[in-house]
Amino acid sequence: MTTESSNLVDVGRITAVFGIQGWVKIHSGTEPAENLFEYHPWWLKTAHGVKTVDIDAVRPHGKGFVAHIKGVDDRDTAATYAGTTIAVERQQLPDLAEGEFYWHQLQGLAVISRFGGTQTRLGCVSRILETGANDVLVVQADQSSVDDRERLVPYIPGQYVLEVDLEARTLAVDWDPAF
Repeated sequence: MTTESSNLVDVGRITAVFGIQGWVKIHSGTEPAENLFEYHPWWLKTAHGVKTVDIDAVRPHGKGFVAHIKGVDDRDTAATYAGTTIAVERQQLPDLAEGEFYWHQLQGLAVISRFGGTQTRLGCVSRILETGANDVLVVQADQSSVDDRERLVPYIPGQYVLEVDLEARTLAVDWDPAF
């Protein structure tokens, strides 16, 4: 999870090597998926720190993509990048319409239930799951939450998600704390 103090936002992952000439398989976390390749440079979060790389070739492959990292021309070097997270600088992301949010903006927000007219803290958004029908907030209990349960709350604005306040770092939901 990218912290608010970081200038980097996670947008994808290098999953494996592809072939013998330094190509790698890419999983994109952007929507649409090909938008990942509009960002330059990529910041790779490796076991030894963060490193910038440039992509000099990309092509669709199956349900994903394969890409070539500039200057990486053999399988062994490419393998050192397998399993790394791809991040980009936050200011590269385009502005969204009012009421729309990037996932990284929702992560870490305190979740307050307003179910039945009572305010109850459920915890904080730890991550978001993409399910196809709608995204789901994973709400992890914290020191101030009503109990120690993890909850899954559908991210459906106007139905379950009532308000997102980035300044106050809160997300209000209409969700029964018993669930």
